[in-house]
Amino acid sequence: MKRATLCPEHVLPEHRVPPPWPGRPVRLDGSVIYVRDTPATGPTAEPALYVHGLGGSSQNWTDLAGLLAHRLEGQAIDLPGFGRSEPGARYTVPAFAERVVRWIEHSGRGPVHLFGNSLGGAISVHVAGLRPNLVRTLTLVSPALPFLDFRRSLQGRMLPLLALPRAERLAARRLAQVAPEVMAQQVMEACVADLSRISAQRRQEALEEILVRYQAAHYASAYVRTFRGLVSSFLRSYLPGSGSLWRLARAVRAPTLVIGGRQDRLVDVRVAPQTARVIPDSRLLMLNGVGHVAQLEVPRVVARAVLGLLDETGEGVRRSDLAG
Repeated sequence: MKRATLCPEHVLPEHRVPPPWPGRPVRLDGSVIYVRDTPATGPTAEPALYVHGLGGSSQNWTDLAGLLAHRLEGQAIDLPGFGRSEPGARYTVPAFAERVVRWIEHSGRGPVHLFGNSLGGAISVHVAGLRPNLVRTLTLVSPALPFLDFRRSLQGRMLPLLALPRAERLAARRLAQVAPEVMAQQVMEACVADLSRISAQRRQEALEEILVRYQAAHYASAYVRTFRGLVSSFLRSYLPGSGSLWRLARAVRAPTLVIGGRQDRLVDVRVAPQTARVIPDSRLLMLNGVGHVAQLEVPRVVARAVLGLLDETGEGVRRSDLAG
């Protein structure tokens, strides 16, 4: 494990708040997956794929993908059952990872620079560990790799719900009882350490995403089943067998950047350093005063760390190339 390096601030584009990148539905293996494209602004940019976390969507990557567009041609997907993608048959980490692999194969863009936040981090580790030929570099932001002390997560209070036979119905009822504006505020407060860093535009977009959830009859079921699948993967990781996420992390060969927020309220803050220790070729960046979604809260810092990774490993277009 090494300390992450940050490229100079002046390398990044000027600050702006872009709207969500244009999206499109794509039929893949019989169901629709929603994809947002961030066009490259550099002539030799390499392909990148962004994978969101539990309850998130492809919009979580808007700022970061824009900041990296001179080096990376981005695509961000909505996982099955989330955002604007159709529901899936299974909501487990391996099932989501299989979907990501199928998208990379279908799009013909591999190998990609793979990014994952939270649940998306666990999925990305699964992909990189089993299909190294598809991954150039790996960037994990607050990856939801296994931890057993759920007192260190706000999600811990949901654990009793998973034991109930009608958990999905109870979750749907709870969703219907909370006003969208209140739900959007609660989500932001859980994920972000300093809400002043989130622009009015991003807050409005978060509300619009919540409204999409309210209109999707499958959303509550997808959320509960995904959370159940994630918890199951945590438990399996501490048992013998090949399904351990920690064993898969040890198998990752791609150069990897791990970013954690010290004020993360959803994933145990000890997980990011542990992830960096386990993955062989890793760099770690721990951010003070930052929560669960650093790519939303401090996108320029995250972009500088990603560019540092690309410069170090010789991936993407180098700054010297741009200068020439």
